[in-house]
Amino acid sequence: MHTLMRLPCFILVGASLLATLPAVAQINDGKPDPEFAVPEALDLPYSLGFALDNSFAIRQAKERIRQQEGVVVEVSASRIPTVAGTAQYSRNDPALAGASFGGNDRNWNLSIRATQVLYAGGGVTAGVKSADLARQAAVLSMQSVVNDVLFTVRERFYDVLVTRERIKVQEQSVELLRRQLQDVKNRYEAGTVSNFEVLRAEVALANARTPLITARNSFRLAIDSLRQALGFVAANKPDVAKVPEFIGTLEFKPVSYDLLSALASAHEKRPDLKRLRVLEAAAEQGVKLRRSGYLPQVSVFSSYDFRKDPRSNSFGDTLEGWTAGVQSQWNIFDGRATAGRVAQARSLLEQSRLATADFQLTVDVEVRRAISSLQEATELAEASGKVVEQAEEAVRLANARFSAGTATQLDVLTAQNDLTTSRLNQLQAYYSHNVATALVRRAMGLGDELKPADELPWPAK
Repeated sequence: MHTLMRLPCFILVGASLLATLPAVAQINDGKPDPEFAVPEALDLPYSLGFALDNSFAIRQAKERIRQQEGVVVEVSASRIPTVAGTAQYSRNDPALAGASFGGNDRNWNLSIRATQVLYAGGGVTAGVKSADLARQAAVLSMQSVVNDVLFTVRERFYDVLVTRERIKVQEQSVELLRRQLQDVKNRYEAGTVSNFEVLRAEVALANARTPLITARNSFRLAIDSLRQALGFVAANKPDVAKVPEFIGTLEFKPVSYDLLSALASAHEKRPDLKRLRVLEAAAEQGVKLRRSGYLPQVSVFSSYDFRKDPRSNSFGDTLEGWTAGVQSQWNIFDGRATAGRVAQARSLLEQSRLATADFQLTVDVEVRRAISSLQEATELAEASGKVVEQAEEAVRLANARFSAGTATQLDVLTAQNDLTTSRLNQLQAYYSHNVATALVRRAMGLGDELKPADELPWPAK
């Protein structure tokens, strides 16, 4: 196992860090708590856990599940009796209270009615199944969102690590060139080199400061990108410029995946692909729901009524009693409106099938590209280690030869530049390998290695 830079004092186990780090943020009723503060230290496991609780994309996905659960409750209401109460009171102009009204100028009634659907052509059952499948699709959509969010957090955390290490590489390069400039100045004062050599060393040092400034800015931008992925929305004013210590290193751990196994895993576990299959089943129920319009609807009802006795003008004279019966409605001809609805539902079903097939092809391409990128990143990471060792040896030999007078200053500067380039290439190779590994897992539907999908608290099905 290769590592770019180890931090023996700060490499902690993720579980212990979760117990020791202070809370980064607390969300109450969708609003950020103004009292939370930037933590002193932050590692990848804690960042992933924080994103699960605070990412806006995940929280929106949870709300979509709640919304769909409400739809299921609404549609399921057709299966159970409905009870409704009605009341009415009216008073007539005395001029109208003639013989037709029995001299009564006021009227009132109160009714409680219960209705139960007995038969609706299968529409009620199809509607409930369709709504429940849509809820399952919302759950699968949330799983897909979680996988995307965790991948983004991991990728941006790696961005922070790699930009931090680039700063160190550029600082090492500047320090080497500073020592080289001092050595050349000493030689110039001793009369062994010309002023041109000093000027060249000063230019090289000045040029090296530019990528260092750029690296520091990239580090700041990477932190802000990570903040956005985490859902870290605010901070106390004293902490607005505070940067936590990021714990972790970019390590190179070679892994390999079999293409056929990866494709099979993606077809079986990708939540976004499973979601389309569920929506396809929901579309099938939609066809059944629309076809129920061809058939009659039968209901039973029962009511109990209280009303004023129409034969008396006394407000307290009442009649009461119950009524029960069966009612049916059948649209024998509706101008082919039902036929149009069925045609639309069948088209939506076919569109769902085509979308599933199209996305399955997209998934296959994603898996192939992810494995190909991982193979490239692995080869680059393996090659980069040897190049760095060779570049370090080249710098040592160039300095030794320059001290002995058998090499020029240009040879030394070239060797130092090659060393900086090789270190940066190694950083990029390690970063690409870590991101490619996470990308393969996401493409296969495995989720994040620290937060696998089967261990997350999904809503109950």
